[in-house]
Amino acid sequence: MTALTHPRLFPATAGHRWRISSRHLGPNWYAVVMGTAIVANAGAALPRVPGARTAYEVVWALSAAALVVLVAARATHWARHRDQARAHLLDPSVAPFYGCVSMALLAVGGGTLSVGAHVIGVRAAVAVDAVLWTAGTAIGLVAAAGIPYLMITRHRIGAQDASPVWLLPVVPPMVAAALGPALAAHVPAGQARLALLLGCYALFGLSLMAVLLILPAVFLRLVRHGAPAPALTPTLFLVLGPLGQSVTAAAHLAEAAPAGVHGGYFAVAYGVPVLGFALLWLVLAGAIVVRALRRGMPFAMTWWGFTFPLGTCVTGAAGLARHTGLHALTWLAVGLYAVLVGAWAVVAARTALGVARGTLLAPSNAALASAPAHATALASAPAHATAPAAIPTPAAVPVSAPTPASAGVSVPSAERR
Repeated sequence: MTALTHPRLFPATAGHRWRISSRHLGPNWYAVVMGTAIVANAGAALPRVPGARTAYEVVWALSAAALVVLVAARATHWARHRDQARAHLLDPSVAPFYGCVSMALLAVGGGTLSVGAHVIGVRAAVAVDAVLWTAGTAIGLVAAAGIPYLMITRHRIGAQDASPVWLLPVVPPMVAAALGPALAAHVPAGQARLALLLGCYALFGLSLMAVLLILPAVFLRLVRHGAPAPALTPTLFLVLGPLGQSVTAAAHLAEAAPAGVHGGYFAVAYGVPVLGFALLWLVLAGAIVVRALRRGMPFAMTWWGFTFPLGTCVTGAAGLARHTGLHALTWLAVGLYAVLVGAWAVVAARTALGVARGTLLAPSNAALASAPAHATALASAPAHATAPAAIPTPAAVPVSAPTPASAGVSVPSAERR
């Protein structure tokens, strides 16, 4: 579903460059792995195209390498900057992004089985997926329960703070439910396979119920207080994640259902209406993004929100196409995939450039922590008014004084235009 709000605050100049430090590496960076892995995973769900398999394998390998590097970097972060890591958990604008840890593991694991098996062999792919799926599911369950617990007991959240980012901790169980059936096919038939499939149904249900609790609050916030600040507008695409992923999960669970269980009926009856709503939200969020671009939406790590959620809609549409045989759904999946690849190429290039320049991991100005009004102005002002500055990363803002811009939603209603 990002924290993801990590654009440049003060650019590096010829005479001064920020030193890259793992201290400012937040859990939002797992979105890079998610967004890259889904390009390979979604491509594998589409009809076969000559030569495409090699491209999917390259992207999968890139996502796997990024996961290894990021896990090592985050381990260093926890070892050397434990105070900052704890601050992330206590910051309501950063803590939800711990859901990205689970989804990154699950996405790479699923890609290893669907794409990487042609590279490393089926037996090795099953073993890797089993480890990553188990770890990702366990972390996802902890995030799904733990982050809402912190929101209720430790975080200070205002009436205007509802955000699509809240979906991130509760979506991982749905991702596990969507990817579990492929792993179940390699589990011996009997109690073990049945337990895994029923567990996936349970994961599907708990995630869906949590999403249904959060979505009304998100929409009510948008209607009453307007669109987020420009740099935070891409977070609206996070709503597509649970929608597309649940359609994908329903399709995959139906394909793995035991003989005599007609799961295809549920997959179609559930998937078609939900995919329809996902397309409605895609149009709405896309229109708001175009509006923000025209008003100077700066590049930020929030742009990774365009990738993984959109990819789940590709896999969802492809799954429905398999169950219904409707060619229009196949073409829909292909069209959405083309948009996904374009978005990933742009965001990946901009991210690589930011890392090379040392700006995406630069510490923010500590003075902004005591000047929330100034931070809000940076978030909502047009690019020409703020360039080259942008919003500070929430990961660098002390938890004792989170800024409205870092929360991603506390923009005064007067900012609506």
